[in-house]
Amino acid sequence: MFTGIIETLGIVKSVVRDKENLHLTIKSAITDELKIDQSVAHNGVCLTVVEIDNNEYTVTAIKETLDKTNIGDLKVNDEVNLERAMKLGARLDGHIVQGHVDRTGVCTRIQDQDGSTVFTFSYDFDGSNVTIEKGSITVNGVSLTVVNSKKEEFSVAIIPYTLNHTTFKNFKVGSKINLEFDVIGKYVARLTSLK
Repeated sequence: MFTGIIETLGIVKSVVRDKENLHLTIKSAITDELKIDQSVAHNGVCLTVVEIDNNEYTVTAIKETLDKTNIGDLKVNDEVNLERAMKLGARLDGHIVQGHVDRTGVCTRIQDQDGSTVFTFSYDFDGSNVTIEKGSITVNGVSLTVVNSKKEEFSVAIIPYTLNHTTFKNFKVGSKINLEFDVIGKYVARLTSLK
């Protein structure tokens, strides 16, 4: 389980295809604190550390992950949002995040709003994943509050700190992003669909 509070940015140092898998080697400031078999969220995608070498570590993404996320689009020197799994008993500063991306979306608008930046994203709506005003959403692993909820789009307002310390600073109109919808909302949507 994660919180959506990004600890640091990593830099992709190597991308290796191996049949249907993808091995990513990441350089990060937290590598010396990691261990083999540890879960780390990469742009909101929970991946297992399989190798550590000095200040770099390697994770492997399988086909299902590559099909449902933007992980397969990463290239050498790209930045990636990193968060280690939450410690039991620690404060939950963001919201409950599983590290299981529901779908990708696309950035459709970026607006400066006198101190903050509003990003608008669209996604294919299938009835199972919804946003609500002032509800939680995870975009590339970042826990955020929805400020404008529509059927196939929503917006979030980003403070300068978040903009400068996450991959949001690299977003452009057309950028593909990972979305994890609020877990409680997903359970409510599932329960109401059973009636």
